[in-house]
Amino acid sequence: MKKIIPVLIAIVLIVIIAVSTFGAKIYERYSYSQERADLYEYFDLYSDTDMAIFVQNERLPQKAQYVNGEVYFDLDFVHEQFNPRFYLDENEELLLFTTPTEIIKTAIGTDSYQVTQGVTAEGEPAVESRPYTLCYRAGETVYIAAKWVAEHSSLSYETFTEPNRMELKTGAHEYTRGVISSNTAVRHRGGVKSPILTDISEGEEVVVIEQMEEWSKVKTKDCFIGYVENKRLKDIETATSDETPSTYVEPVYPNISKDYKINLVWHQIYAPQDGSSLKEALSGTSGINTVSPTVFSLSDNEGNFTSIATRDYVDTAHAMGIEVWALIDNFNEAVSTQELLSSMTARENLRRNIVNAVKEYGFDGINIDFEQVPMQAGLDFIQFIRELSVDCRLNQIILSIDNYVPTEYTDHYDRAEQGKVADYVIIMGYDEHYSGSDAGSVASIDFVSGGIADTVSKVPEEKVINALPYYTRIWKTEGGNVTCEAVGMGAAKNFLSQNGVEAAWDEATCQNYAEFQKGDVFYQVWLEDEESIQTKLNVMNQYKLAGVAGWKLGLEKAYVWDLIGGYLEQ
Repeated sequence: MKKIIPVLIAIVLIVIIAVSTFGAKIYERYSYSQERADLYEYFDLYSDTDMAIFVQNERLPQKAQYVNGEVYFDLDFVHEQFNPRFYLDENEELLLFTTPTEIIKTAIGTDSYQVTQGVTAEGEPAVESRPYTLCYRAGETVYIAAKWVAEHSSLSYETFTEPNRMELKTGAHEYTRGVISSNTAVRHRGGVKSPILTDISEGEEVVVIEQMEEWSKVKTKDCFIGYVENKRLKDIETATSDETPSTYVEPVYPNISKDYKINLVWHQIYAPQDGSSLKEALSGTSGINTVSPTVFSLSDNEGNFTSIATRDYVDTAHAMGIEVWALIDNFNEAVSTQELLSSMTARENLRRNIVNAVKEYGFDGINIDFEQVPMQAGLDFIQFIRELSVDCRLNQIILSIDNYVPTEYTDHYDRAEQGKVADYVIIMGYDEHYSGSDAGSVASIDFVSGGIADTVSKVPEEKVINALPYYTRIWKTEGGNVTCEAVGMGAAKNFLSQNGVEAAWDEATCQNYAEFQKGDVFYQVWLEDEESIQTKLNVMNQYKLAGVAGWKLGLEKAYVWDLIGGYLEQ
């Protein structure tokens, strides 16, 4: 017996050790970890000023900055999420915002701003301030105070600290809610060994993002997205959020809108014209209610332009019941459109010169014909249009903008914004093929119809004017070289007659087409004539457009006015 007892004790000890070891392993496997997650790593924060941004159940890749108790967004984020009208003037270190009647500007790094009502406003600009820095620069990036953005955009948010995070409010929306049934932890992943993100108490409500067999993915009210056990959830149901949306109201841009269809013709002139010259140019026409003479052309990068305008020309047009929209172009090769438009001082000078000239000569409107604006100057161009719209609105000047048929290469003209701030957006529905391109139609029907459809997808129909070509290109191919000559409707017909050639209808372009060989030269002509113009007008009739325009006075045949007259009566 004495020999057996030690053996039994050894066995018991072995069993105890085995049970203890097994129990420890079981406990280790099934017990709840108390490890806390690194929240800065979880929120992807790399500095004390970084702030994570949440929208509903998603954390955005972008970061806000939390500086001196204020939230700041970088300018690109503001443009993308809230409002593209905040404009950075890199040359003068200014941030500007344009409303329908005011231009607001603040120097970067300050808490004050100026408010001006156009370049013709009298007196000193109003100066206001806020109890925080409105914007600041960090390296190449400009940050704007969220409170400042919220004054001019639909933005509502809630912030949390330690670590820094915020939620952008999106207003009322449906979601799945749940209530925590007992005190527990929200873990980084589903599983009792996953690190703890935050503790959550009984009775707290969470958003239930996804339900699995034992765990659910949830979001807490203070923007932790993690997992809780299903046994810790109750009262899961669909609900509607009570988020308070922004109280911001999108401004209304009062525009001048005629109660008739516009029938505009561009009048290309090279020297001052008096009233008799205008009468002569308009003889044989009918139904024209708007003429746009090419009287202004940019002359330098400071906002000055040459002028061949005369008061007699305008007075004569008015006596004939015709409005005059002065055209200003950027065709001077010595002028850098980008350099001019990227400077607030130059833009102000140009706007002031435009308004003063319109008043001096009695013009009814201004027609902006800035072509080949480089892509990198797109924001500068549209800012100029916004600012000029303020001046025009306050002085009752009609503002119209000439645009190419939309392509991806001209998206920076921002037709949607033009459609908000300008009175009329004109499509130059021609030069599908041009000098330097392959031979082809000036304006095939698909080109025209596509241009209208793409434009009205961004601009209200009642603001869109479609311009027709009153010219044809005669194409010559010789020795592999392709050249062309632009001629009027009558000259194109005469050219074919003189060569004994008759054009035939081409269904693809909806134009009469002719081609022939003469010696070493191969000729091709896509005619703009009575049939092609009527077809284009038929397409225009499918929309409620503001009217029609034509380039240019003197190249048309008399039948054009009868065809347009029929369109105007529709």
